[in-house]
Amino acid sequence: MFKWYRDITARERKTFWACFGGWALDALETQMFGLAIPALLIAFSLNNGQAGLISGVTLVTSAIGGWVGGTLSDRYGRVRTLQWMILWFSACTFLSAFVTGFEQLVVIKALQGFGIGGEWAAGAVLMAETINPRYRGKVMGTVQSAWAVGWGAAVGLYTLIYSWLPQDIAWRVMFVVGLLPALLIIWVRRNVQEPDAAVHQREQAQGRSFLASVGGIFRPELLRVTLLGGLLGLGAHGGYHAVMTWLPTFLKNERHLSVLNSGSYLAVIIVAFWCGCMASGVLVDKLGRRKNILLFALCCVVTVQCYVFLPLSNTQMLFLGFPLGFFAAGIPASLGSFFNELYPADVRGAGVGFCYNFGRVLSAVFPVLVGHMSQSMSLGGAIGIDAGIAYGVAMIAALALPETRGRNLDTAQPAGKA
Repeated sequence: MFKWYRDITARERKTFWACFGGWALDALETQMFGLAIPALLIAFSLNNGQAGLISGVTLVTSAIGGWVGGTLSDRYGRVRTLQWMILWFSACTFLSAFVTGFEQLVVIKALQGFGIGGEWAAGAVLMAETINPRYRGKVMGTVQSAWAVGWGAAVGLYTLIYSWLPQDIAWRVMFVVGLLPALLIIWVRRNVQEPDAAVHQREQAQGRSFLASVGGIFRPELLRVTLLGGLLGLGAHGGYHAVMTWLPTFLKNERHLSVLNSGSYLAVIIVAFWCGCMASGVLVDKLGRRKNILLFALCCVVTVQCYVFLPLSNTQMLFLGFPLGFFAAGIPASLGSFFNELYPADVRGAGVGFCYNFGRVLSAVFPVLVGHMSQSMSLGGAIGIDAGIAYGVAMIAALALPETRGRNLDTAQPAGKA
């Protein structure tokens, strides 16, 4: 599985670790907030609606950050933008430790989301343009697995800090620690080089105004790819959120199961996510981008139906958590290589940032739809139908897009041509 690592150059290895570290830190800082929510509810007398608003605002700003950050990487370089965004979200996490009220927390978290979205876009393009096309899928899948590493690190940090400090102080200490990822910038500056494709195309991007660069992905020859890429992102994230938002409520209230709140279940999901990214990375190079997405989307639908319609015990649900996390990870692990290969170099960052992140924002419609449908049918049935619709959208979009496996990113190829 890791034979590719021995075959790649020193330059590719350094870029890999820079991007892997950046994405792991994204996950660390994102998951720290989720773990700190119970303490924040008490500290600022918040209700669940206000906590949800903070998460929603962060999601929207991360989408904007992905699009803007990707555009900045087209104009000013992938490596430079990566450094800017790591510093941005690390500083915002640090400042979160000193907020004194709900309004301040909303603003700081919104700014943090912008940096996290921008870092993902810059890192995805940097890695895709640097790595040998033979290994692009494997490497992008492995980099995506960094999310599980950061997630696990956040849980470990949370456990350590909360075991030593009282709750009203512990969450602030967690956010102070969030400044440490900024140290990665020193290593990136010394070890990571700009991809050749970005160097060749930067002058072309700088010749346009910033607004023209942001909107460059909607020019006539790219419009179809951008719309279909956005639909693919919508379906992939919509299916995930439809399931993960409502599954705890369904299993607790209708099945009366409690394992979902256990550390064992969380560990299973994190390990499964990592394994799913790794497997998807291998398969996306063997099967191609479209077939891999179709395979994992279909498996997601089947797994969700098992969850909502089979009579499961706590033990059975614990074991079924592995395929749920495994297959849910497979589609996002495919998107980094696929979206990069759909766009020419001068707007690649903007295209990747838009398709991936705006799909995340629009996917919020699916949890809302589940809640609405559950008023006239069972919650399990609503989850199953909505997940099927979302993943169906992803499959249709994947089929309508060209297969791009092995495409050379050093040249600006016409989008939409296989």
